[in-house]
Amino acid sequence: MKLRSKDLRQTPPSLSSVGRRRFLATGFLAGAAGLAPAALKAQGAVEPEFHWRMATSWPPNFPIFEHGALRFAANVRTMSGGRMQIEVDPASKHKAPFGVFDLVREGHYQMGHSCSYYWKGKDPAMTTLAATPFGMNAQEQNAWFWYGGGTALMNKVYERHGLLSFNAGNTAVQMGGWFRKEIKSLDDLRGLKMRIPGLAGDVLARVGATPVNIPAGELYTSLEKNVIDALEWVGPHLDLSMGFQKVADYYYTGWHEPGTELQYLFNKESYEALPSDIKAILQVAMKESSFDMLCESVYKNTMTWAEMARDYPRVKVRQFPAEVIRELRRQTSIVLDELAGESPLLAEVLDSQREFLARARQWTAISDREYLRVRT
Repeated sequence: MKLRSKDLRQTPPSLSSVGRRRFLATGFLAGAAGLAPAALKAQGAVEPEFHWRMATSWPPNFPIFEHGALRFAANVRTMSGGRMQIEVDPASKHKAPFGVFDLVREGHYQMGHSCSYYWKGKDPAMTTLAATPFGMNAQEQNAWFWYGGGTALMNKVYERHGLLSFNAGNTAVQMGGWFRKEIKSLDDLRGLKMRIPGLAGDVLARVGATPVNIPAGELYTSLEKNVIDALEWVGPHLDLSMGFQKVADYYYTGWHEPGTELQYLFNKESYEALPSDIKAILQVAMKESSFDMLCESVYKNTMTWAEMARDYPRVKVRQFPAEVIRELRRQTSIVLDELAGESPLLAEVLDSQREFLARARQWTAISDREYLRVRT
């Protein structure tokens, strides 16, 4: 079955009457609230017909990211009346945080929870499906995925690897990272060893920095022990929970990930073997957890930002100098054009994103930006 973007835009048409009754009786939010076992007991729990395993790239119980995967699994169990259960394995269990792509493709797991830019070495066309420097924000990216053909293009990329991919949630705008020293010019980036994945790493390499990718569980130690000079992770809530404010004084605003989309990754053969009502349940649960992650990210960053100013006055929030931003923007265009020249499929994805962003930028400017101006 070839998935189309419209498949995820519509109310699932394939829920059976029994499935609809289960959906209405239990509610998919019950699973997220921890009520799935009680709901199932009330219905008369049965052995699951489908018992899947999901590999994530995150540490156990990692806020927002791992919680989203657990919420999704609980909702699937509740909505399916126990017919489908998904066991979520954190990176500490399967020992391959950057190996989720292969674990799912090779059938060791039926699905995964990760981020597309980790797989740029597998296929360059995957790099813009998570985040693009100076690209779409979360609202624009969701619009492109759900209504602008983005989901269909994403699966055009993944299907040739025996996989399918769907939105798992957006972090919204990410911060530019933690630095031990202040960045006053491009010279300060030269020779800097920084943890930063995806296209942003390629861009920083063009200005003389050394990008590296390190699993989440090793980030604090790497910064503390000077294995790296700087790092970016996500935003204030997750960053402070990792303790980066204890070992770096400068916290920069973002440019590289204006709306980072996580992904549910499926083994295509396993997914297509499911009955249509279970597929519909998965799609609804994915979309709900995607929405919830964006809401949780914005809320928790909002609350943590105020706490950071109060509890960690030593942290100095900075913006990159104008000359640095200009050069990073210039190098981003060069990197994207070069990658598009090497991969026709990446070029197709990039053309679609650029066309939509050219229109969305106008509306975002006259709506969000103007509103923020008058609200200030």
